[in-house]
Amino acid sequence: MQRPAPTEGLRHVALFVTDLEACEHFYVELLGMQVEWRPDPDNVYLSSGNDNLALHRATAEFDISGNQKLDHIGFIIKTPEHVDQWYAYLQHHNVVMRQPPRTHRDGARSFYCYDPANTVVQIIYHPPIS
Repeated sequence: MQRPAPTEGLRHVALFVTDLEACEHFYVELLGMQVEWRPDPDNVYLSSGNDNLALHRATAEFDISGNQKLDHIGFIIKTPEHVDQWYAYLQHHNVVMRQPPRTHRDGARSFYCYDPANTVVQIIYHPPIS
């Protein structure tokens, strides 16, 4: 069997979070995403135009420390200088940083921080797609 036509890219991520409101604030107020759809008080779908981030409130029974394999999610930035501007902006808003900005061997530049649910978020300038 032949592989179907290529996908259009990875543009949807869904996260379980314990504090939906704090995470929505982080992604909407700090990162500039917009609410696309709120089907109920425990779910919100966000977009920055060409992607979709679903935030789902974790129930008390959900083991958020369980077997999740997600390492991080990333947001593409247009220039290396914007990476540093984002770093300063998020620091100003007391976002916890994991690693300061650095330039990678391939010319990419990025840093890592944590959202309120402790998900690692990368802000990255990546030459082939920025």
